Amino acid sequence: MNISENQVLEVLRKVVHPASGKDIIAMNLVNNLVVADSKIEFSLEFPTFNDPLKSSIKKACIQVIQESFGEGVNIEIALSVPSRPVAAPRQYLPGVRNIIAVASGKGGVGKSTVAVNLAVAFAATGARVGLIDADIFGPSIPKMLNAEFTNPFVNKVNGKDLIIPVERYGVKALSIGFFVNPNEATIWRGPMASGAFQQLLGDAEWGELDYMFVDLPPGTSDIHLTLVQSVPVTGAVIVSTPQDVALADVVKGINMFRAPAVNVPILGLVENMAWFTPAELPENKYYIFGKNGCEKIAGQYGIPLLGQIPLVQGIREGGDSGTPAVLSKGPAGEAFKSIADNLLIQLIKRNTNLEPTKVVEITKKRSDFAH
Repeated sequence: MNISENQVLEVLRKVVHPASGKDIIAMNLVNNLVVADSKIEFSLEFPTFNDPLKSSIKKACIQVIQESFGEGVNIEIALSVPSRPVAAPRQYLPGVRNIIAVASGKGGVGKSTVAVNLAVAFAATGARVGLIDADIFGPSIPKMLNAEFTNPFVNKVNGKDLIIPVERYGVKALSIGFFVNPNEATIWRGPMASGAFQQLLGDAEWGELDYMFVDLPPGTSDIHLTLVQSVPVTGAVIVSTPQDVALADVVKGINMFRAPAVNVPILGLVENMAWFTPAELPENKYYIFGKNGCEKIAGQYGIPLLGQIPLVQGIREGGDSGTPAVLSKGPAGEAFKSIADNLLIQLIKRNTNLEPTKVVEITKKRSDFAH
């Protein structure tokens, strides 16, 4: 049987792509046509990887060829599509040089207080500082910054609405607490909370910052994994009281950040409520929650102890009134300033001696990150 390529092309013009209304020859879908004896071979090259009509068009081609040249013709049709496009990962906080996670093994140890005071202390040096309240279910940053009833503005940048962070004491801050009623509980499932956190990361006009502090929820949760999957965390600061119950949870936090799949450097521990000193007896120290618990853990795991914060009424009053204790004179203010200085030293060492942290690409089961 003598069949020419032109004859085959004319036959294939009868096959119309339903979506475009054009025949497959006019659409240049037919390529690499080879006609030899009773064999017809060609490829159908579709412009999109997910064209749902690929198989039906192939069947239509076989049908019209057999109708024109008989069922004895040997037909080989290869389907060719572009590779599935890989979406470029979204880049969060591109203008931030250092991202510092402030974490705790359990709640109630003063983690948010430490995060706020460190951010304010760094800003007092002239650095450009941001603070994200990632404790979605228990946001306290707005109250601690005296911005509890502040509503952030929205600015359109390149056609996209971006939240303008609230600025207090030289710190740019955002919290889910700015967008919900402070008297109502936030009842969200994990994915909703993670999505809200990513909005604070990516849908805000943070600009260029030297340091971004992220106040994480207590324990280890979806928010922690969302953080390390979204941004390259420079390092973590873990806050604890010296009591054994709190220190047991600190070890879990250390293991989480040091897990091979996460690999975030721990910059140091902060011991809060280290001792109580009455105002009338300034030389006395009462170790209500135990003595030097964080110092022991720091030595055991080779982590710097950034400092100890006394149990002082002024710290609580400063948090309630929205005036961070680091701005005050006295033992509490000096303790926070000293911890900020030590943290800066550890950041410099970390950035000098270690490679930049990479965003985590989690492909393992969640249980793999619990060790």
